[in-house]
Amino acid sequence: MYISFSNTPEPEDKTGDATRTPRGTRTVSSTVITLGIVSLLTDISSESVAAILPLYVTGVLGLSTIAFGFLDGVYQGVSALVRIGGGYVSDRSDQPKWVAFVGYALAAVARIGLLFASGFAAITAVITADRIGKGIRTAPRDALITATSEPENLGKSFGVHRTLDNIGAAVGPLIAFFILLLIPDGFHTIFVASLAFALIGVLILGLVVPNVRTRPREGSPEQREGVPVAPAPQRKRFDWAAVTKGPMRRVLIAAGILGILTIGDGFIYLVLQNRSDFAAQWFPLMYVGTNLAFLAFAVPLGRLSDRVGRGRVFVFGHVALVAAYVVAAMPITDIAATILCLLLLGAFYASTDGVLAALASQLTPPETRGTGIAAAQTVVALTRFVSATGFGFLWYAIGPESAMIVVGVLLAIAIPLVALLLRPYLATTRPLYPDTDLSASTEVSGQ
Repeated sequence: MYISFSNTPEPEDKTGDATRTPRGTRTVSSTVITLGIVSLLTDISSESVAAILPLYVTGVLGLSTIAFGFLDGVYQGVSALVRIGGGYVSDRSDQPKWVAFVGYALAAVARIGLLFASGFAAITAVITADRIGKGIRTAPRDALITATSEPENLGKSFGVHRTLDNIGAAVGPLIAFFILLLIPDGFHTIFVASLAFALIGVLILGLVVPNVRTRPREGSPEQREGVPVAPAPQRKRFDWAAVTKGPMRRVLIAAGILGILTIGDGFIYLVLQNRSDFAAQWFPLMYVGTNLAFLAFAVPLGRLSDRVGRGRVFVFGHVALVAAYVVAAMPITDIAATILCLLLLGAFYASTDGVLAALASQLTPPETRGTGIAAAQTVVALTRFVSATGFGFLWYAIGPESAMIVVGVLLAIAIPLVALLLRPYLATTRPLYPDTDLSASTEVSGQ
């Protein structure tokens, strides 16, 4: 992998020939790497808390699985309230960095609330604020990744970013594990560490990440020097139909069907723990296992999506989730079954997380790209909220293993139906609405 220290293609030399990266070399811009580091630190912060949340809610606070299902639904879905708003403001203001900054900062402030929250209502409020921050930042951040990546390498760029992101997602639970190993009731110590990592991530975003602007600007150096240049293309009017009709409508329906049949990790881990009855302090290691598997699969599956189609990888990646449900529901206490379940979950997330964003970005025009990404993520978040809440009741009604089998069967039926729905776009690898020349339309403004 080649890391570029520029966010635009190499300039042409005096002979008119562009300076090109050697054939076969894939470039990843420095902005993608820096955003990955910000996400790494932020995920250390959020996942160290998420790794103990099921135990904290059901053990320390003594709440039921129905209450945890609601909280997990909030964790999964409340960001949907602002995802489209974040993408829309990013598109309209052409300030994706600073819109993302607001989201990261809000999530960091929410960490302070964890130090004082001790009841269901307080925990719900803190989680809501944290997830609203996530909803604001996600689409502008992914729009930055798209703007600084070559179209043919988009899946690779998202894969690299998600790899760095999930290094943090693996380190966060490890930190929680070691804190609980040294301090058995050290939940508040974990909350303090979470706040520290979140603040560092916000500082790096504000001070290091460039403010990438994708619209042409008047007063370029050539214009100021009197060199004739082609007029900047007229900005297209923002069109909501680009994210509610045509190919994106199919993507949104597909993401909704699959999202409503996706069980939160916390439930799967609780099933595995109940079956194996291991000590509570080992619980965070299951998050570590899933994220290590994600690390192993993210870049290869991102590259695969660039070759065979992002829609194809996104849809059929859910087969791994079905297999994870089956393994978790089987009455086997062998550690190998637990490890296999975590590997399958990691493969599922690597097939869907960044790949869905890449798919949405290639099916929307540049001026609505942030909103298009946000729309897909909003549908996933909303349906996962419904899924988590509903699964909490289903667990209570028929038991965890039976509930998991029911959802697994429904998901197995849904996968081929969704593949049929997305059939025209399963193998698509190039943007439906190509950008103009990136060297002419991308500006990195001052901090």
